[in-house]
Amino acid sequence: MASSDMNGRVALITGGTGGIGMETARELARRGASVVLAGRDRRRAAQAVREIGDSAGHDRVDAVTADVTALDGLRHLAAAVAGRYDRLDVLVNNVGVNPPGRRLTPDGVELMFAAHVLAPYALTRLLLPLLRRAPAARVVNLTGGIPGGPIDHGNLQGERRLRGWTFSHYNHTKTMTMALTIRLARELAESGVTANVVYPGHGYTPMNRDTPIRAFPYLYRPVAPLILKVVAPLLLSDLTRSARSSVYAATSAELDGVSGEYVDDRCRRKPWPASALDPAHQDAVWDLCARISGLDSQPL
Repeated sequence: MASSDMNGRVALITGGTGGIGMETARELARRGASVVLAGRDRRRAAQAVREIGDSAGHDRVDAVTADVTALDGLRHLAAAVAGRYDRLDVLVNNVGVNPPGRRLTPDGVELMFAAHVLAPYALTRLLLPLLRRAPAARVVNLTGGIPGGPIDHGNLQGERRLRGWTFSHYNHTKTMTMALTIRLARELAESGVTANVVYPGHGYTPMNRDTPIRAFPYLYRPVAPLILKVVAPLLLSDLTRSARSSVYAATSAELDGVSGEYVDDRCRRKPWPASALDPAHQDAVWDLCARISGLDSQPL
């Protein structure tokens, strides 16, 4: 897959109607890809389709309204994409949430786990027939925040706590994304589909802009207003920089056939944190996703 040419390729980006996801979609479309945006708000999606199409200079930009934190939404999204396209070359699992408290989805799943862990697992499995029809499909999963801490098997859905002095369940789920992807890459090894994780760095995204102070770990709360109101708007508002690693993982010839890698915000391959490499953690996260999604009986 040439880094400068995405003509004839189809890419799906969740959370693609704003923030880093939209900038990722814009750049993939600019390189010639047919782009599908997944978002919850129909009006925002329509606006994003127009903006990206105008920027790319073509009309191969589409949108599906779906809530990817809900299993019904994931099934709807996968069915809609399968109804419109005969293959999928790139799946970017980009959507992120950071609520101030523990919230459950209609399926009874903790919201951050649903968005950052369950959605990439289930959507990849649901779209695997389309991904396999592409000659060299890529799954790109985004981590974020400050990942790399321990994975707590007794707190995978924030059952015991969401916040500590430096602990955040947001970071916890983003570390689980990494563990999940290592296992996914192993499961897909004979399929021709690759799976990698990217770190986008910190950006002044709509999610970050709307994050309440009580969503931060206790130690960071005194400085959070300064970061959100002053530092981030000044230094982190260029989201094209935050999208670079996603675009790189989706397009670069350097990653042809490469799977199970972790790419940082400067598009460099980096070592995995020890917690993500632990097979027991990988299996715990994978097995929970399989059980919740009901996809455990379907082979990859």
